[in-house]
Amino acid sequence: MTRISYLGPAGTFTEQALIQFGIEDAQPLPVDSPAAALNAVRAGDADYAVAAIESSVDGTVTSTSDALVEAPGVQIYGETELDISFAIMTRPGDTLGSAATVATHPVAYQQVKNWLAENMPNATLLPAASNAAGARMVAEGEADAAAAPRRAAELFGLYVHADGVADLETARTRFLLVGPKGVPTARTGNDRTSIVFQTPNEPGTLVGVLQEFAYRGVDMSRIESRPTRKVPNTYDFHVDLVGHIDDVPLAEALRAVYMRTSQLVFLGSWPRAHGEESQVDQRRLREAWQWLERAKKGM
Repeated sequence: MTRISYLGPAGTFTEQALIQFGIEDAQPLPVDSPAAALNAVRAGDADYAVAAIESSVDGTVTSTSDALVEAPGVQIYGETELDISFAIMTRPGDTLGSAATVATHPVAYQQVKNWLAENMPNATLLPAASNAAGARMVAEGEADAAAAPRRAAELFGLYVHADGVADLETARTRFLLVGPKGVPTARTGNDRTSIVFQTPNEPGTLVGVLQEFAYRGVDMSRIESRPTRKVPNTYDFHVDLVGHIDDVPLAEALRAVYMRTSQLVFLGSWPRAHGEESQVDQRRLREAWQWLERAKKGM
C-alpha cells in the first residue's frame, strides 16, 4: 500500500485530488493541516502527501507554501486541478433560514461569501480546519450549516439545500503531489519547476536574479515573497518557472541564480496540469506516477 497523507477528514477537495492522481493501492491518511501532511512524509509516516497550493480565487495557499520550506526533505512530483463548487448543508430537518452559524475553511469562504450574504445574511462564519471538518462540526452540533463538497454531506448524514455554489464559476484549485527528495519526474515538454531562494540584503540583488531568467527566455508563472519567520525582515522568494530542470535554458538559469543568492532550494520539476482535466491529462498523471515508482526502485 502507498500511504498518502492529506487534509482530512474524508470528504475534502484534497481527498478528491488524491483520488484524481490515480495512485494504485493508495492508503489515505487524513491529517489536520497541509503542514501535517508534509511532515508525515518527512517523518516517514507517509510515502506521499497531497496538498492544495493555489486557488484561482484566493491565490497561494500559504500554509502549504510555507510548509514546503520550513524543513528539508520533500520534493514536488506532480500536480492536478479541480473545479471548485460547494454544497450548502445542514442537519436533516433544519432550514437555512434558521442557521445562525456556517462552518467552512477560510479559503472556501472567499469562494462562497457573496452567495452566503445573499441567501444566509444572518449566519456568522465559523472557520474550520477543512471544508469536511466544517461538515463534521454540523453533524456534531457545533455549527448550524456548512459549505463543503457534496461527498461530505453523504459521509456525515447531512441534508443538501443547494449544490454547485460558487461566486465564480471558473474557480479552480491546484494540488501538489509531494514525496521525499529524489529524482525529478521525467520531462514531458509541458512542465513546471519550483524554487525558493533568499538574496543578500543589497540593492539590485532581486533584479539580478530575475534577469538571469529573462536573459535565457525562461518564463516565470508565479513569484511571491514570504517571511522566513526565522530572522526579522528576511524573506523567501517562491518562484514557479515554466519548464523542466532538464531544459538547458532553465538549468543554466538556475546555476546562475545559485551564484547570486544566499540560499536556493529546488522543490521539483513535474508535469503541469492543463485547465480542465482531459483524458490526455489523466494519462500524463499515470505515466508520471509509473515513472516515479520505477525511479524509486532504482534509488
